[in-house]
Amino acid sequence: MLINAKGKTETAGGEAPNLDPSVESSVEGDVLTCRLAGNWTTRRVAAVDKAMRAIPTRNGFRTLVVDLSKVGRMDTAGAWLIERLLSSARAQGLETRIDGQTKVSEILLGAVGDAAGRTGGRGAEGEPGLIIRFLARIGERVYEMRDDFLAAMNILGATIRGGQMKLGRGHSINMAAIFSQIDRMGVGAIPVVVLMSGIVGAIVAQQGAYQLSYFGADIFVVDLVGILVLRELGVLMTAIMIAGRSGSAITAEIGSMKMREEVDALTVIGLNPIGVLVFPRLVALVVALPCLSILANFAALGGGILVSWLYSDIAPVQFIDRLRIAIDTSTIFAGLIKAPFMALIIGIIGAVEGLKVGGSAESLGSHVTASVVKSIFVVIILDGAFAIFYAAIDF
Repeated sequence: MLINAKGKTETAGGEAPNLDPSVESSVEGDVLTCRLAGNWTTRRVAAVDKAMRAIPTRNGFRTLVVDLSKVGRMDTAGAWLIERLLSSARAQGLETRIDGQTKVSEILLGAVGDAAGRTGGRGAEGEPGLIIRFLARIGERVYEMRDDFLAAMNILGATIRGGQMKLGRGHSINMAAIFSQIDRMGVGAIPVVVLMSGIVGAIVAQQGAYQLSYFGADIFVVDLVGILVLRELGVLMTAIMIAGRSGSAITAEIGSMKMREEVDALTVIGLNPIGVLVFPRLVALVVALPCLSILANFAALGGGILVSWLYSDIAPVQFIDRLRIAIDTSTIFAGLIKAPFMALIIGIIGAVEGLKVGGSAESLGSHVTASVVKSIFVVIILDGAFAIFYAAIDF
């Protein structure tokens, strides 16, 4: 039986080809074959919707074969009807096969099938279990980490090579852009860095003095504050604040440019987006973060001096004299050496996430969040790696 778009029965013969979609079902043993013909486009497929729903896939068949060899044109509406039939058959445990499909129909059916899967469509296997979904999520994250690492190495390599403002035509460094970014990321961050570091130094001094007072060793609060701030907390707290302040700004700026296709416009006019957008920000961070770390160290020590004076009656002169005994140059440089590496990590992760932004505000927000979270996580991991390395070399 051949059902055309008007619901009438036709027989094969020498008639002119009909452009209306049609469905013909035949049975051979436990195999149900559906032969489709005509143009399966949006303006025509409504006529065969009822016929497609009436195909008897529940009558004990084992295999459904859909023959597309006589199908002319097809768009997503026709592909959706075919995919609905296939999904229904799979849900009932039937094996499905498509014969005679062209490259266009293969692409359309694949796209419609992916969309159905994202909106809750189920195959013959049904919804995967919790363990499978968990392992699949881990696999996706591993691939994302690989892609992020390769993108980060590309940006790092391009930065080490030089400014490269023009694609493939020599090197050029825009000093004005670098100093502008230093002003925004460095000078602009001084108030919050000094305030937070001073508070942290004061809290460390107060807690240390409170515990050490039980042993009559109040003076050792100077050693605690000096070593902890100069080796660890000063640069780490500064890097975390810069990751939240400047790292998110880098992602938001580059991401908004990506949304408005300004990054593509730079490439079209022969400029290197990494040299124009990323290089000045990375250089500014590498310069600004060590300077901010020094200011953070002074602020934290100032907070420690003030609290020690008020809480433990350790005069500022005594604090400074004891500090000269407790620390040396290696204590200072142990923290400052980390700063350029942390700056590179913050800048690279911010740039990578910014270049991954899509065309929606939701994408921009998610990548800004991911930039901050990843930057802080990697900075803390790097700080721990440096601590292990310093312990191994007795530094």
